Amino acid sequence: MANSGIITGQYVRIQPTVASIGDRIFAQIIDWVVILAYLTVLTLFASAIDFNGSAWLFALYILPPLFYTVLCEILNQGQTLGKMVMNMRVIKLDGTTPTIGSYLMRWLLYIIDGPLTSFAGIVVIILTRNNQRLGDMAAGTVVIKQQKYKKIQISLDEYDYLAKNYKPRYPQVADLSLEQIEIITQAIGNQSDGFESSRSQLAKKVQQKLNIEKKEANDLAFLQRIVRDYQYYALEEI
Repeated sequence: MANSGIITGQYVRIQPTVASIGDRIFAQIIDWVVILAYLTVLTLFASAIDFNGSAWLFALYILPPLFYTVLCEILNQGQTLGKMVMNMRVIKLDGTTPTIGSYLMRWLLYIIDGPLTSFAGIVVIILTRNNQRLGDMAAGTVVIKQQKYKKIQISLDEYDYLAKNYKPRYPQVADLSLEQIEIITQAIGNQSDGFESSRSQLAKKVQQKLNIEKKEANDLAFLQRIVRDYQYYALEEI
């Protein structure tokens, strides 16, 4: 089963399990059964009250089945009824919740991925690393197994130095972005001659941005503390 490595916005690596093609097919079948059951009940109801020929009845036949998938995913955090039964969810590749635009893109491209084009999406899912259909690729999304996502497996190699009694010093670091932390990390790792001045300037910028006073003996120790505190709060959120 394919795995999708995700780096979250809090500098944490997670490894959710991507839903297999079999899981996705079963989820789709369940959704089709739900839609068929809805249409069957609607037909029986319309026949019982002699509601045939109404424009409202036509709308009830067309609109709910047409918008079922996209509305379920928008309103239920990336899950249709079929995905709920199969413990699946749609997420962005970076681990965040998809936007409405992302859900709409997946839904629109189902015209190409679905049965109207001989299930082209199945072929694409088989060929792509993260089991993405065209709609997923265009929207930047992936379908993952929900129970695996809740049991996130974090690579703790870079957190070995964080002891159980570690106490962060600068809670303001939570306001930093992943890109800013990466810049600081690169500055810490740069041991070239003459880089002390640039590191000192970076330390001053970090102090100004976070409105904090440096409590470490030198700029390198300060920047290392910033990264460690950031990672501490990242782990606290998991």
